[in-house]
Amino acid sequence: MRSRRTGSTLGADDDLGARLTAPDPDARHRAAIAARAAADKKGTEIVVLDVGDIISITEMFVLVSATNTRQVKTIAEEIELALKIEDGVGPRAIEGLGDASWVLMDFGDVIVHVFLAETREYYDLDRLWADAAVVEWETDGERGTAAQTAQSR
Repeated sequence: MRSRRTGSTLGADDDLGARLTAPDPDARHRAAIAARAAADKKGTEIVVLDVGDIISITEMFVLVSATNTRQVKTIAEEIELALKIEDGVGPRAIEGLGDASWVLMDFGDVIVHVFLAETREYYDLDRLWADAAVVEWETDGERGTAAQTAQSR
């Protein structure tokens, strides 16, 4: 049976609201690595969000603020290095390094946003993704696990 969408093979009983990306425990680990790397370079207002139930293109967002463009670049570089060293992954793409008011780093299942504080306030992704669950990224153990908090933002 064909669905309402032309050319689709979805059936009438297919759950269109289901999570389209498979939950990946490594995504939480990678997000925690990115958050810790940002904290190591004095990033502020670090938030990890589980957006996998809301959008189908990724599992986690990491939001980080910085006080100046030099710090934005330094945090982005540290995150890239930490993920390569600790998890063996590099970014699929990095956008915004030239202007460095908002750097977006795409690691597939983790998207990192490093903002100047005023840019973060202007675009207010925290409000836009307020329905996403906040994930605790502090380490509990040597490897560091990110345990989802019970509360949603």
